[in-house]
Amino acid sequence: MGEKNDGAAPRLLSGGNPQIPKGEGDGPVQDYIAAMPGWKSEVGRRLDDLVTSTVTDVRKAVKWNQPFYGAHEGTWFLSFRCYTSYVQVQFWQGASLDPVPPKSSKHAEVRYLDIHEDDELDLDQLRSWVEQASRLPGATV
Repeated sequence: MGEKNDGAAPRLLSGGNPQIPKGEGDGPVQDYIAAMPGWKSEVGRRLDDLVTSTVTDVRKAVKWNQPFYGAHEGTWFLSFRCYTSYVQVQFWQGASLDPVPPKSSKHAEVRYLDIHEDDELDLDQLRSWVEQASRLPGATV
């Protein structure tokens, strides 16, 4: 279980990423989303809703100050985090998705989607990526 917040607002790390204690389950993820600054919190809520409605038995955790989502024990298919001007969605096996998410990584399998404040989310594409990613073996991170 995640640690309880003592009522103080979480500290924001570099780029405005909330510092949330590591923990398993929905509680720490909701704490993270609530602590996301400004418009980013709504993006986090929409991402969480989309993943939860697409993968009904999804596992959740906060690790390294970001929410993680998994479909298989011990592996993760997606996470996201705040940066100064965007929220970055990380598909841990993104190179295997069709189409491949737009931003590459120094890690061969990882791909990113950066969401900026005024971006119109393509929910159908996001849902497709989440469905595909949840069926892959996942990453152990």
